[in-house]
Amino acid sequence: MAQQHRAQLTRHSIMVATAEEIDEVGYEAAKLSAILRRCGTTKGAFYFHFSGKQEVAHALVERYREQLAELSSRWYERGQDPLATMVGLTCDTARRLEEDVLLRAGLSLACGHVGTDTDGWEFLFDDLIRRAADLGLLRPGVDPAATARLCYAVVVGTNLLVAGDPRRLAARLEESWRVLLPGLAVDGSRVASAVG
Repeated sequence: MAQQHRAQLTRHSIMVATAEEIDEVGYEAAKLSAILRRCGTTKGAFYFHFSGKQEVAHALVERYREQLAELSSRWYERGQDPLATMVGLTCDTARRLEEDVLLRAGLSLACGHVGTDTDGWEFLFDDLIRRAADLGLLRPGVDPAATARLCYAVVVGTNLLVAGDPRRLAARLEESWRVLLPGLAVDGSRVASAVG
């Protein structure tokens, strides 16, 4: 049992070191030697757990996707209207991204289509905005498909704007929703005022 626990710790340490390196220099520039220095492990231990940097990247993306699915489920289960769910889910995720380098690296890799063809957000926005439209929550004339694409673009753009300082992501995202929602939703001011 102790050996299995030690192996899990080593695997986790490799993932954290890889995530930190990707967070600092990007996936392409991340070198195995730098990752090994960060986690203080040998090449042999690394290759026992992963076949290479790409396999670690796939594991980070998988972890990110699992956490996004878990967060989404929690927000959907609250039974709020779809716009409040969208805002709450994105802001909650942003706060987690600020603190969790594994999640941040997984999102970065997913956005770069490493091991996946999507970051998972496009589908969420499309679903939530269509639900909002079905419930009559969008202003007359607002196109749900275009609105979903706009919301996705706002979140991606906000993430890019604060890439050098991810600690500002939640605040900037909350600001974006406060400005955007009154123009999209019938009661957008109410939803916007609940942000944060």
